[in-house]
Amino acid sequence: MSADQVIIGLEIHCQLDTRTKLFCGCSTDYRDDGPNTHVCPVCLGLPGTMPAVNRRAVEYALRVAKAFNCEIPEECEFSRKNYFYPDLPKGYQITQYDRPLALGGHIVIEAEEGGEKKVRLTRIHMEEDPGRLVHRGGGARARYSLVDYNRSGVPLIEIVTEPDLRSPKEARRLLAKLRATLEYLGVFDSEKEGSLRVDANVSIAGHDRVEIKNISSYKGVEKALTFEITRQRSLIRRGATVERETRHFVEARGTTTASRSKVEEHDYRYFPEPDLPPLRVASWLDDIALPELPDARRERFMQQYGLSINHARTLTGDLRLAEFFEAVAGEDPVLAATWVADTLLGELNYRDRTIATVDPIRFRSLLSLVGSGTITDRSGVEVLRLVLDTPEEPASIVERLGLAVTGDDAVATAIAEVLAEQPQAVADYRAGKGAALNYLAGQVMKKTRGRADPREVGRRLAEALAE
Repeated sequence: MSADQVIIGLEIHCQLDTRTKLFCGCSTDYRDDGPNTHVCPVCLGLPGTMPAVNRRAVEYALRVAKAFNCEIPEECEFSRKNYFYPDLPKGYQITQYDRPLALGGHIVIEAEEGGEKKVRLTRIHMEEDPGRLVHRGGGARARYSLVDYNRSGVPLIEIVTEPDLRSPKEARRLLAKLRATLEYLGVFDSEKEGSLRVDANVSIAGHDRVEIKNISSYKGVEKALTFEITRQRSLIRRGATVERETRHFVEARGTTTASRSKVEEHDYRYFPEPDLPPLRVASWLDDIALPELPDARRERFMQQYGLSINHARTLTGDLRLAEFFEAVAGEDPVLAATWVADTLLGELNYRDRTIATVDPIRFRSLLSLVGSGTITDRSGVEVLRLVLDTPEEPASIVERLGLAVTGDDAVATAIAEVLAEQPQAVADYRAGKGAALNYLAGQVMKKTRGRADPREVGRRLAEALAE
């Protein structure tokens, strides 16, 4: 390992998409409701209450463990993690410590230098989410804070990786792969606010590590790590010491700030949860069937549809996108893949919209117009933008704007006019300057208002110039 090698490990907290909380019957559908409206004596930690485990949450966690090839011990056990903070009503968090749900396993990602890389997992364990603090008041420091316990008790899994990641880009790729897999498994909804939070441990080889807490977005993880690596390298170059500490990521500024000294495990005074017996979950595995996961679907897309690895990887990286592609693939799946991966996604990103907002029937109609040669690719992009921004049907747009491909006679007329008007470009082409053909083709496309097939124009121009 080189002296300046980056070492990154992640602790990823994912909310399981169950209807009720981990230890009580309160609804987890709290985001659009007022504060403290999804609470009960159990998730508020009132004296005398008893937790009861949500079996569906355990099954969801086992799906994840099975998908990532983890070892499932015969028994797992819940523990109390003791610390005092306003968002933790009991004064402790029910989690898992020395007897977690799953051990080992791995996630395969694309490595920084290319090829595949196995990122080892240390463990997967279950725990309850704490509540949420809402800070009020102006200025740099809040005047007061409020506590909303609606989130308290929502089931989480924490996925802990070994320090196998070597760059912020690899960390983001791992999170993208994890998100896709969890959505394929049907246990997670990435579109729900706060459904994923990350603590990142990062160091430079030979120096102490720093933990960055509670990063709440995929882009945020890459930004936080990039800033922190730069900060640590700057300290090392100046001969200063990188202190082992916990830092907070300020997303608005893209920086990390000192939070507190790093807490050690013994500070939490873990001990087994006396109100919950150990769970014997290994015997449940036979009843847990896994769906087609991203890697398997990627291989199927390549074999069944003849897609390139890049298109297959893009299309299977999101469950909704993969399902949309299969809905519009039709008789020319390669054309569909090109338009979805290269054109549609760009237009959606520009509009800050998701694939869920696109009508597959209308998009398939557009593909039919392009595939049949009724309109050119250039016109197709124009139609797509109107399809995304208006309720008008693709065929109606083509007719209204006169975008149908120009007939042979019109193309022949345009070619004849351009050859007569551009004698210097004609001479340049015949003198061996191939770029002149592109110029002449552009002039023909201008005359036909972009409604001619560019490939056909190029072919017929070359024939005319050879005469």
